[in-house]
Amino acid sequence: MKKALKRLALAIDSLFEHFALIAIASMAIIVAVQVITRKLFNFVFFWSEEVTLLLMVWFSFMGIAIGFREKLHLAMDSFTKLFPKRFNQVLDKLISVCIFAFGLYLVINGWQFTVLMSESTLPATKLPNGVLYLVMPITGVMICVYTFLQLIGIETIRHDNIDEEVPKP
Repeated sequence: MKKALKRLALAIDSLFEHFALIAIASMAIIVAVQVITRKLFNFVFFWSEEVTLLLMVWFSFMGIAIGFREKLHLAMDSFTKLFPKRFNQVLDKLISVCIFAFGLYLVINGWQFTVLMSESTLPATKLPNGVLYLVMPITGVMICVYTFLQLIGIETIRHDNIDEEVPKP
């Protein structure tokens, strides 16, 4: 059961990670084209700033979720190392519950805000304004899933820890 759950989570997670990578690459291309066309032709695509803003918001929120997946959120290890191991285990569970609650907050309030803002449209692309805010509940769901998996003992870290000591030649 744990393997199937982890495999499903990894598949969905890969989709979101690829979307974040495509978003940042697209953002870089759009901004580069915008700068080039402005400087060379004194012309700017009417949609470029709005689409760049959308991509930046989506990339940022996806980055927040991926940061929780990789356990990159801030921690005060120098302080908690003073306590016994059992205390730190309980503290880690409490922190995970708080992170899960933050994810739920994003889901509930993000969805309400998305629905509220979907009545208006973005000026350049004419997309519903809710598209800008839809990433909040999606990020909340991702954070809740990652935290739940971590609470039941499934490791969510996909990339090697950069803090490991680099071997010397």
